[in-house]
Amino acid sequence: MQGPVLRVAIVDDEVSVRRALERLLRSAGMETVTYASGLEMLTALERVRPDCVVLDLHMPNISGFEIMELLSDCCPVVVMTGHDSLEARVQANPARAFLRKPIADHELIGAIITATSTT
Repeated sequence: MQGPVLRVAIVDDEVSVRRALERLLRSAGMETVTYASGLEMLTALERVRPDCVVLDLHMPNISGFEIMELLSDCCPVVVMTGHDSLEARVQANPARAFLRKPIADHELIGAIITATSTT
């Protein structure tokens, strides 16, 4: 018997990244919703509650760090960034996983499964 389908929110300001991650996660049997900004995702939380958020750290207007603080009690967060640093890792500490772009498919899927299985 198969468990419930995971609903994953993908938040990244790059459309190509959102599309690629959406295809990957759907091929893994997950339901996805994508957002071009953290503000867009926060507004949608009133209607759609994801099981996990895959969040880019560096976006215009409001950073992934700020979004992560607002999501702390909502759902697990998997962080992804192209700008890895010790400072970013420390600041992203509440995240269940910290992944550096480009991310291997199995690494992202495993991080989502792990993050949602410990909630």
